[in-house]
Amino acid sequence: MKVIENLQKIQENIELACRRSNRHSSEVTIIAVTKYVTIERAKEAVEAGIVHLGENRDEGLLAKWDVLRDKPMWHYIGTLQSRKVKNIIDKVDYIHSLDRMSLAEEINKRAEKVTNCFVQVNVSGEESKQGLSPDEVGEFVLSLSKFEKIRICGLMTMAPYIEDEQVLRSCFRKLNELQRKIKNLELDYAPCTELSMGMSNDYEIAIEEGATMVRIGTALVGEEGVGG
Repeated sequence: MKVIENLQKIQENIELACRRSNRHSSEVTIIAVTKYVTIERAKEAVEAGIVHLGENRDEGLLAKWDVLRDKPMWHYIGTLQSRKVKNIIDKVDYIHSLDRMSLAEEINKRAEKVTNCFVQVNVSGEESKQGLSPDEVGEFVLSLSKFEKIRICGLMTMAPYIEDEQVLRSCFRKLNELQRKIKNLELDYAPCTELSMGMSNDYEIAIEEGATMVRIGTALVGEEGVGG
């Protein structure tokens, strides 16, 4: 399938999910996750009208960035090792995986411009997933006030890869509640207006529960088995 055909189908699904939850589709941003596809496929996504691309490895991001540069907005969506920050900082518009002080320190040290960051939250409590526990988020956000190059734009989570809709909804709902609490603190450096949650298998449910950014790979650009 061509990316543009997949995109049209996804946009229809987003429209329906927004109607079910009394939202407007303009509130939802699609991030095309291109980590498993070629540079050509990522280029096709941009030509189809997709503005946001997501990568989870510095090598893959840099390979595509060298070709596409500032045509899309770039999202780093994977676990980010502190030593890799220097490779991607100031090339990405958003980092979705801020989850520890050492990473915040490295981002702040390396960045030349303010970087939009999502605090990653492990809502499900799965050992295989990265991120802070919900109880740790408030204190962590408050501790970031000294970093002038970091702007906490929102929270991010990955739900369990299961079909149980109630478990998925519970996970997304908890992040939504947490995001509202941080937003209500009215911190200049942490407006926390965004919710990055939902992927190919569960983005419609995530939208119904408040997602403002959905990270869609397989359903949108497919999977070609390459990292760059």
